[in-house]
Amino acid sequence: MGSVNSGEEGSDLNQSLIAEDRAEDQQKQDLSSRVCVESKKLWSIVGPAMFSRVAGFSMNVITQAFAGHLGEVELASISLANNLIVGFCYGLLLGMASALETMCGQAFGAKRYHMLGIYMQRSWIVLFFCCILLLPVYIFTTPILKLAGQSDAVSQQTGLVVLWLLPQHFCFAFQFPLQRFLQCQLKNQIIAWVTAGGLVVNALASWLLIYVLDFGVVGAAIALDISWWFLVLGLFCYTTCGWCPQTWTGFSMQAFSGLWEFVKLSAASGVMLCLENWYYRILMLMTGYLKDATIAVDALSVCMTINGWEFMIPLAFFAGTGVRVANELGAGNSKAAKFATKVSVAQSTVIGLFFCVLILILHDKFAYIFTSSTDVIQAVDEMSFLLAVTILLNSVQPILSAVAVGCGWQAWVAYINLGCYYVIGLPLGILMGWIFKLGVMGIWGGMIFGGTAVQTLILAIITIRCDWEKEAEKASKRVEKWSVPNPENQLED
Repeated sequence: MGSVNSGEEGSDLNQSLIAEDRAEDQQKQDLSSRVCVESKKLWSIVGPAMFSRVAGFSMNVITQAFAGHLGEVELASISLANNLIVGFCYGLLLGMASALETMCGQAFGAKRYHMLGIYMQRSWIVLFFCCILLLPVYIFTTPILKLAGQSDAVSQQTGLVVLWLLPQHFCFAFQFPLQRFLQCQLKNQIIAWVTAGGLVVNALASWLLIYVLDFGVVGAAIALDISWWFLVLGLFCYTTCGWCPQTWTGFSMQAFSGLWEFVKLSAASGVMLCLENWYYRILMLMTGYLKDATIAVDALSVCMTINGWEFMIPLAFFAGTGVRVANELGAGNSKAAKFATKVSVAQSTVIGLFFCVLILILHDKFAYIFTSSTDVIQAVDEMSFLLAVTILLNSVQPILSAVAVGCGWQAWVAYINLGCYYVIGLPLGILMGWIFKLGVMGIWGGMIFGGTAVQTLILAIITIRCDWEKEAEKASKRVEKWSVPNPENQLED
């Protein structure tokens, strides 16, 4: 009897273990299936967004590369114009436009399709007036740069270039909202195709205006104006000519209602994103006070260009994560929003690690894209380690910021960014740069370890502690508050 009972118990134990193994295998299969489904949804946004952002930034890189071979002063002037003056305004306007990722994303998830066009028109109005307010930055570029310690030759040349970049400045007010309007309703392919066309236009225009017509750096500026407005016109024609029937119902006076609330959300979004962006600009200004400032500015400009180029990939994940989180919260799917965040962070980190290693391998070679100066190439080589660390940290931080955009936490993150970059990062950079005499390496190191690293840690803690059910309820209330009646019958899903 004992042996029989023992055999039965052993059989039951084996069956129990088999059942547990099957359940575990089923969970793994379920998790794998969920990851595949979420990855497909995420990459339907990230893939085209990545291409369009890399291609869009490549227009600046191509123009800078053409101009860089004209001479060191020309390289410094086009670099300062793009990375400092235009970049200063670009960061604020891009951040302000990200308010649409919250509003349009949640409205689309809640199937309030007609509101997307109204939100976009509100964003056009707000960003256009912001462009007007930013005009003094362009007009007084030369005295600003001289005051910041740049040489007279570089300051004068840069001041001339940015005046020719004013058309590009105003195109941002229309292009950024158009991108987010289409992105939030998953019409990402058209953005990629139009941007590809703009890249071709930019390469041809840069070659024609700089080398054939010999317009120099002014030709570089005109080439950028032409290519960026090409993007605006392409996206505008697609939006208004019948390809967005549910979300674009024509120009509406409702765009002028609720503007103050929209301004506040846009301002919070702009401050959230631009505080980090502006630190890079301050870094370039501070470099002008260093010994051999022209070489230091050129070397830092090359590193910032490479960083900005690669940063388009995390920005694509920023776009994809913000849309996914906003769509799911708008639809009331809190668990799906949380899972989308996890998948996005993991995948972006892997890509960031790849580029971090690539920079370390090519540390003494990638500067040849922009310059043939041995002094600049050597200076870039010395900065390559900091560039690699920056790229790795930037593969995580934008995705956590995207969660904030999807949830509507922009104001809170603005305070976090202010503290991390300007209360911790900037003083640490000054301490390392001048007191410890580490120069531009110290200034940049302070930003990385005092700013980006601390900011990433805080955002990670906030995201982990997030009550996703509560965020879904807030999204539902926000959509109700900001919606207006559909002027036509409710459109079909």
